[in-house]
Amino acid sequence: MIHNAQLIKQGAEAKVYLAPFCQRQAIIKERFAKAYRHPTLDKKLTSRRVVQEARCLNRCQKALIDTPTVYMVDLENSLIYMEYIEGISVREFLVTAEGETPEAQSRVAKEIGTALGKMHNIEVVHGDLTTSNLMMRKETGGSVVLIDFGLSYVSNLIEDKAVDLYVLERAFTSTHPNTEVMFAQILEAYGESSKAAKLILKKLEDVRMRGRKRSMLG
Repeated sequence: MIHNAQLIKQGAEAKVYLAPFCQRQAIIKERFAKAYRHPTLDKKLTSRRVVQEARCLNRCQKALIDTPTVYMVDLENSLIYMEYIEGISVREFLVTAEGETPEAQSRVAKEIGTALGKMHNIEVVHGDLTTSNLMMRKETGGSVVLIDFGLSYVSNLIEDKAVDLYVLERAFTSTHPNTEVMFAQILEAYGESSKAAKLILKKLEDVRMRGRKRSMLG
């Protein structure tokens, strides 16, 4: 049991708590056991995921990509203690009056694209890019922070990075109407910061084609 913890989110893989840690508010992410798996195998897989998430976050931090700082990893209890980001998600931002202005969208798009390009340069694939997993820091006037690396992994495959971008594009088109220009600006900034942008953006076209075919076939 986590002391003085407040459950703020529960997903299919983990529970996320807000709790005091070392005289500050922290996010504590708990990966829970899967009853359908053999306990020994489950423990091994869960530990591997916890380590993988923490390593990807640390890798991003070293590359000066804004992500939550990892304070502590408790492998025995499958917990990651990390920085609490005060602010709003890009999803929330886009429904505010400011978030609907072309100037604000352009600024945020540039930050998102630049951050994703840098992340892919160090071979980190996020695995779950949505506008809910992009936060805007309150104390820095709304600079973009990448969060929730629960499905992240290390890969140098062009395909994996293209799929990462495609997942975000789908999140934009399904949740935020009239943001085509903003997503194009994200890709433009990505093109400037990603070392393999030409190959990745070309592969994104292929991934889109496959996605459309799947939609047509139901």
